[in-house]
Amino acid sequence: MIFKTFGARRDRDARLANEGYAGLRRRLQWAISPAATADTFMGAAAMAALLAAALLAAVAAPAAAQPAPGARPAAAAPTAKAQRTVLFMGDSLSAGYGLAAPQGWVALTAQRIAQAKPGWRAVNASISGETTAGGAARIAGELQRNKPAVVVIELGSNDGLRGLPLAQSRANLERMIQAAQAAKAQVLLIGMRMPPNLGREYTEGFERNYRELAQKYSAPLLPFLLEPVAADRNNFQNDNLHPTAAAQPALRDHVWTKLGPMLK
Repeated sequence: MIFKTFGARRDRDARLANEGYAGLRRRLQWAISPAATADTFMGAAAMAALLAAALLAAVAAPAAAQPAPGARPAAAAPTAKAQRTVLFMGDSLSAGYGLAAPQGWVALTAQRIAQAKPGWRAVNASISGETTAGGAARIAGELQRNKPAVVVIELGSNDGLRGLPLAQSRANLERMIQAAQAAKAQVLLIGMRMPPNLGREYTEGFERNYRELAQKYSAPLLPFLLEPVAADRNNFQNDNLHPTAAAQPALRDHVWTKLGPMLK
């Protein structure tokens, strides 16, 4: 299994915690340079002598060195089957804000994939503070880079908390779904819910976006990521937005009810 995660820097987390979600996370890449090679020079006479010796050895080789009549060549070793990829594109809820790298529900899901679905790998391209607009802008590059068979989209919370127009969020999510399906990937859409203080019209329209898009594109839908933990304040960090490490296994199990059957 290959699991990649793009995490927020802790010093930046502290500075931006009051905004509700952490700032953009940066990526790191390793570059490998080939070792320098030295040219070898050989005189023409020495080269000719070596060539003559090689020809004499080939002529003098005993017949026993040749394959016996009717002998079958050794079978080539089987080629390892390429792993298929689950690509997670989410915000801080999926990026593991405030948690150690192995503690988030996506990391825990990657561990389960390694154990239960060995032909698959997980790539976490989630970024704290991400909006649907950011996801729509990044999806093409992530699809090209990772070539996923399944794309898990968990975005929209930051749109809602900022009161962005519902039509704008819906259009961005739709772009992401269309791009993933055009790349022959299945899509799992994970929804969220907004607090009632944003008004009934907005909160109901927010939920409806996920439901109608899932229906339109025949995509599996998990209506509310935080369903198993939302009712208990003790499941959340001090900001009352991000679940604690202890709550992450419940989120993993919740998502797995939809994701697991897709990994065939």
